[in-house]
Order: sequence, then structure tokens, then C-alpha cells
Amino acid sequence: MPRPFLILETGQPVPSMRRHGSFAHWIRVAAALPADEAVVCRVAVGEPLPRRDGFAGVLVSGSGAMVTERHDWSERSAEWLAKAAGQGVPLFGICYGHQLIAHALGGKVDWNPHGRQMGTLPVELHPEAARDPLFAGLPAVIHAQLTHRQRVIDPPAGAVVLASTAGDPYQAFRVGEQVWGVQFHPEFSAAHMRGYIHARRQALAEEGHCPRTLLQGVRAAPKAREVLRRFVRRARRHR
Repeated sequence: MPRPFLILETGQPVPSMRRHGSFAHWIRVAAALPADEAVVCRVAVGEPLPRRDGFAGVLVSGSGAMVTERHDWSERSAEWLAKAAGQGVPLFGICYGHQLIAHALGGKVDWNPHGRQMGTLPVELHPEAARDPLFAGLPAVIHAQLTHRQRVIDPPAGAVVLASTAGDPYQAFRVGEQVWGVQFHPEFSAAHMRGYIHARRQALAEEGHCPRTLLQGVRAAPKAREVLRRFVRRARRHR
């Protein structure tokens, strides 16, 4: 039997989207992982973190929480992730997970000075992405689903920055050969993105965004999802 992947679930979807399943479910489906190849640890509700050995890789979900809130479960997860990175365990963080890995490895996370980013947005790949196992061969600009208010302000020492958006210079990074963080949501379908825009429409309007315009701009983002699936394929070979 292949080694399973661990999904650290750091939160749940907004209430209106929970009928579509949990973040862990969305990630597993997007990553094309069979159910028996995924172990879920719901750290945000107090489930204990497992031993770090025995997994092909670790996927860290998004969350409605903020890394700067320093919840006990979040800080414990950060310590666990730092040790896992030191042991060579392949890691892939999504949104909150991306920020949590950066925090765990000595980077800085804070509120995005450009405000909320939301919708299907263009992500510009840096030249270093052409030599990265997860991004090599992708177009210079890919589209991805985004919804976040905090971001990585300073990446960890030695991190290779792979992508950016107009409002976030650290949209994706790699540390070493086995650790990645992406601020975008490769697990979101277009339907997920539309659901989130609907759920946040009042906040968006109050912040000066037009929910209708954002909805009109939603589109599928298969290249972003490919990054997630490449991580899974690489981690399977590595471990």
C-alpha cells in the first residue's frame, strides 16, 4: 500500500459552502487522492498532531483564522511543521497553510497592506519558477482562485520566491527541495470561488469591491490545480 498523505485541516469553509464538504475533502479531490491515501487531522478543533513519519507528504489547508492570532493549535502546528521540514518531509501549504509554513520557518505574516484579494486573478510566475518541480513548463501567467486578507510579508530565509500578484509579491515560494507554500487556492473550483464571493459580498462592497464584477471574472484555474497534483506525484516518488 502507498504511504498516505496527511491533511492538516486548519479550518472549515464558510457556512454556506459546507454542504460541499470540508477543506480536507476539497483538497483530496483536487489532488486526485483516493480516500484511503488521505489521513485528516483537524488541528483547529483540537485533534492531536500525529507522528511525522509514515506519510508521503503533508498538505496544510486554508482557514478563516489568522496566523497573527497565534492560536495554541496554530502555534503547535507551526512547531510540528518546522520539525517536519527539518526531517525532509514534503510539505505543501495553501493560503493559511502557506502563511503558517512561512511563520514556522522564520518568515513574517501580517495583514496585506493592499487589502483583501479575492476572485480569479492572474498570478505571474518568476524566472525561478521555470526551474521549480511544481511550476516548470507552466505559462508565465496562470490564473488562480484567491481569497485572503493576510499574506507573507517576509518569506523565510533562503526561500525561493516563485510567483506574485499585483497585491502580493510572495504568492508562492519554495524552501529547500521539499517545502512549498502557495497563497492561492488550487483546491477551489470556479463554483467554490463563486460561493465565497457570494458569502463575502457585504464585506467586499464595504471595502470598495464590486461583487458582481468579481463574479463575472471567475473562471476555471486548471494550471493552479496542476501545481497541487505535481506536489502529490513528486512526494510519492520522494518518500
